[in-house]
Amino acid sequence: MSGAESFVPTPLLLSDNAQRRLKALMAEDGASYIALRVYVTGGGCSGFQYGFAVADGVNDDDTEIPFGDVSLVIDPLSYQYLVGSTIDYEEGLAGARFLVQNPNATTTCGCGASFMV
Repeated sequence: MSGAESFVPTPLLLSDNAQRRLKALMAEDGASYIALRVYVTGGGCSGFQYGFAVADGVNDDDTEIPFGDVSLVIDPLSYQYLVGSTIDYEEGLAGARFLVQNPNATTTCGCGASFMV
C-alpha cells in the first residue's frame, strides 16, 4: 500500500448469509436493488431492541452502506448503537430471522432481539 492509499473500515458488515437472503428477496420482487433498514428502538427486555425492514427509500440523514446489489440503511440515532456490528441471517428451529452481532452491547436478552449498552 502506498502512502496515498488508506484503509477505511466499514462501519457495519452484512454477512454472506444476509446478503444471500436479501438477493433472494430482490429476485422474488423482480427488483434490481434492495436495502435492509436496521434500526434501534427503546424497549425489549434489555432496554433497546433491534428492528429490520426493507427500506422503501433513503432519507437525507440516513447512512447507506452498499454491498454490491444490496445495501444497509441506518438512521442517525440508530447508527451510534450499531457501529462495528455485523448483520446476519439465520434459519433454524426457531425460524428464520435477521440478527445483529453487536460488540457494543453489554447485555443481550436470550432471544438476541434486545440489548443494553
